[in-house]
Amino acid sequence: MAKRTVLDSFSYFYNYRNMKSKDAITCLNALAQEHRLNLFRLLVQAGDEGMAVGELAAATGLAGATLTNHLHILRRAGMVSDERRGRVIQCRASYPQMNELLGFLTESCCTGSTAADCAPAAICKPARKN
Repeated sequence: MAKRTVLDSFSYFYNYRNMKSKDAITCLNALAQEHRLNLFRLLVQAGDEGMAVGELAAATGLAGATLTNHLHILRRAGMVSDERRGRVIQCRASYPQMNELLGFLTESCCTGSTAADCAPAAICKPARKN
């Protein structure tokens, strides 16, 4: 089992800017739908390379127009980015945006708590595919 690394708040906010409440609400709203949450989780699992839109459609069973709509909502929230590679659109999870959201949610975590296991988790970095 991988060991969890704990970041102190200074280290975290030195490396990542503070997310504004409005931006956090936009991200949470984008993820607050079953298909979009599933799409985002698939992209997080895919790592740096991401997945082609066709692969996402095959993995989720979503119709093209529906998938496009969900991806647009995730893009507007900054949770997903994409890149055209010829005829293929490759989508990726935005790890910096995800980490900023996690930082926002845990910014004041454990204030006043003495629990030893109460601390923000380490930032997420995508695994590299070989």
